[in-house]
Amino acid sequence: MLKRLIILLLIPLFLCGCVRDNRVEITFSSWGSVTEVGILNKIISEFEKENPDIRINFIHIPQNYFQKVHLLFASSQAPDVIFLNNLYLPLYASNLEDLSDFADKSAYYPESLKALSYEGRLYAIPRDVSNLVFYRNRELINETPESLEELVRILRNSKKFGVSFERDVYFMYPYVLTMGEDIYHPQKSLEFYKSLEGKYAPSPSDVGSSTLAQMFLDGKIGLYLSGRWMYPKISEKANFHWDVITFPGTVPLDASGWAISRGSKHKEEAERFVRYLSSEKSSEYFLNTGLIVPARIDVSRRIDNKVFLDAVKKSKSISAGKDYRKITDKMNREFFQ
Repeated sequence: MLKRLIILLLIPLFLCGCVRDNRVEITFSSWGSVTEVGILNKIISEFEKENPDIRINFIHIPQNYFQKVHLLFASSQAPDVIFLNNLYLPLYASNLEDLSDFADKSAYYPESLKALSYEGRLYAIPRDVSNLVFYRNRELINETPESLEELVRILRNSKKFGVSFERDVYFMYPYVLTMGEDIYHPQKSLEFYKSLEGKYAPSPSDVGSSTLAQMFLDGKIGLYLSGRWMYPKISEKANFHWDVITFPGTVPLDASGWAISRGSKHKEEAERFVRYLSSEKSSEYFLNTGLIVPARIDVSRRIDNKVFLDAVKKSKSISAGKDYRKITDKMNREFFQ
């Protein structure tokens, strides 16, 4: 009886709230660090001030993002605006709006547009491009390899572990692409990559309870293969002379961006929000975090370390189909476990 009374008392409050607020509500999902979420909340606040007829319901999913987004699509509750990356985009392409004519394509790196397209159609407006570079401890290695042959020569002369080694095919891709092999059927490149572990790169027993990033910061690895996302941490924590150099060959390019659900009931409002998210002003907010390389060419030119832009020029978007994750999971099991 008490529960029924409470519900009856609350109903008028909910109804009053609905009547008072005539704004159109659109849902928006994203993953992201504390820093990124802070930027998103700032952008949302500014957008709502400039668009008083729209309210953004921000759904932050910090873990198992794509599993949860998959469930939302399956239950017909997909967000109006969705932050996606190119590796998962093909899974949802049939449920996304075609944005091929939405934006000025000349404003973005061509490879970012290619990465976020599926079967010739663009399904997300690029926010950032991601590629792998070498963070270099110049007190251990002071040469810049221009080829894999030079890299091996440098590793032979390294006093400690010359290079990092991840048991993950994604970090093997630079070697695969540089040796001109199919990423799904590597042979010589797989043999070359695996030969690094234990010889020039730490094995799992060498890493132990630490991480490769921490080993680099502890001065135990000369060349640490990673992305722009590590730049703020290394800048803050490294107490030795270090820099960033490009990988001696071709690296994979990933891209993330803003998509619109085909099932959205508020597409006009969703489009306005995506235009705001992908604007020069919003893109610069993300640039200032130091975590990303903006996909907008005009904003990326303001980046503090131009090596990351050089890496974009040496990168290639990889072919990600609907079964990409299943295939790469199988490859990881077969190659490294």
